Amino acid sequence: MIDISERAQRHFLRLLSQQGIDGLGIRLRVTAPGTPAANCELEFVEPDELTGQEWTIVCDGFEFHVEGDSARWLEDATIDFETNATGGQLNIRAPRIKGEIPGQEAGLIERVRYVLEAEVNPKIASHGGRVSLLEVDANGVVLLQFGGGCHGCGMVDVTLKNGVEKTLRERVPEITEVRDATDHSGGSNPYYKKHEGQSALG
Repeated sequence: MIDISERAQRHFLRLLSQQGIDGLGIRLRVTAPGTPAANCELEFVEPDELTGQEWTIVCDGFEFHVEGDSARWLEDATIDFETNATGGQLNIRAPRIKGEIPGQEAGLIERVRYVLEAEVNPKIASHGGRVSLLEVDANGVVLLQFGGGCHGCGMVDVTLKNGVEKTLRERVPEITEVRDATDHSGGSNPYYKKHEGQSALG
């Protein structure tokens, strides 16, 4: 599944030996898999911290664990350690980590959902917000549900028009309109409680 070079294994072993903990291993997980924001995270892991869902690669002197849910995104991945003047750099190459960007032949719903997950939600996450797709009708009208900090937020109209709708219509030209179907009267933790402040996508 993952090719870990000998140089990378020596690098990991060196880091692990500095910690002085018996049985310590390395765990790799993918964050935001299948989106342009996808990234690999490495951490030290003790045996009692393993969930049992990991894929384990036995290396020379230690065990390398891949989080179970991350495994499919790391097919054909390589890990290498390249030395340079300042010491070296660990390089993880995972060609499948960002998933496949839906092409023009993909359905409208699939393409809208990809833009929301890849571009819109990472931006409004800084305000604790999230947008979900409810439906796309035959006329190209997109119906969205706002959640988290965008639920009940006084600036949600600005975020919708200047941010979400603008981004969606640029990426998916078939869209004719974007509407907010959220009942904002029940927002439990809005980012802006009054009509002041700025858009979450500003």
